[in-house]
Amino acid sequence: QLQLVQSGGGLVQSGGSLTLACAASDLTFDHHAIGWFRQAPGKGREGVSCISKNGDSSYFGDSVKGRFTISRDNAKRTVYLRMNNLKPEDTAVYYCAADLLIPGITTVRAMCLMNPPVFNSWGQGTQVTVSS
Repeated sequence: QLQLVQSGGGLVQSGGSLTLACAASDLTFDHHAIGWFRQAPGKGREGVSCISKNGDSSYFGDSVKGRFTISRDNAKRTVYLRMNNLKPEDTAVYYCAADLLIPGITTVRAMCLMNPPVFNSWGQGTQVTVSS
């Protein structure tokens, strides 16, 4: 399993932007799809965005579509989640997770929609707070 280390997050005003990063040191990083999930107080963990191992496929949850972008740099073994036009309802602890998708069987969409999400590799979580 991958060791994932998150950075970024913090406090921002409504309409502001933040970038989260999820990094790994393992050489098999580029074998894994990476997903971002979030958990607000009293709620379950939901998929925000997921990206395939080579970055050619991505998925966004309806609540973030058009505002968030996801990208990856496999040379740096890092995935980025750029969050624009943040809203108070985006406030949550954000986690990244890694999964070995089975070609032709599992997809980044399925990864993001897994409920509850069960993966072997998770980042430590980072708080994002959006003030109104």
